[in-house]
Amino acid sequence: FTGSAFGSAAIWQYESLKSRVQTYFEEARTDWMDKMRPQKRGDFRKQVNSWWNNLTEGQRTVTGIIAANVFVFCLWRLPGMRRIMFTYFTSNPSSRAVCSPMLLSTFSHFSLFHMAANMYVLWSFSSSIVSLLGCEQFIAVYLSAGVISTFVSYVAKMATGRFEPSLGA
Repeated sequence: FTGSAFGSAAIWQYESLKSRVQTYFEEARTDWMDKMRPQKRGDFRKQVNSWWNNLTEGQRTVTGIIAANVFVFCLWRLPGMRRIMFTYFTSNPSSRAVCSPMLLSTFSHFSLFHMAANMYVLWSFSSSIVSLLGCEQFIAVYLSAGVISTFVSYVAKMATGRFEPSLGA
């Protein structure tokens, strides 16, 4: 999984750089058209765009991860989703589904305080780590760390003989 994550990140990074170079040249050609276009209306949209544009690249990257974690947290609150959540969003080496929960449990939190604390820490160091690695490599590290830590949890559960499900990485 880790090799695939980093290989995909390298391809994504290449394609992103290629796209930025193409966009730069296209914007240079069509810059004069922006002055002729009518401005879009809506104060809310302007506020959201202003907020988004003031974020660092790391904060923008982590915003997607935080959104995924909040979405999964909300799914835990739906009674009809409990069976699916226990099957695919908790890690347990004795479960029928062993591989997909290794990744999906990375986004799973049952306690609001636990999720908020994790997301705050992620947000706080996101700018520096993404500026060091790039957003593509950071996502590969994040996903790989989640899968590897779940694997270590599987090994510890097998060694101790305790097979209860757990959340998170």
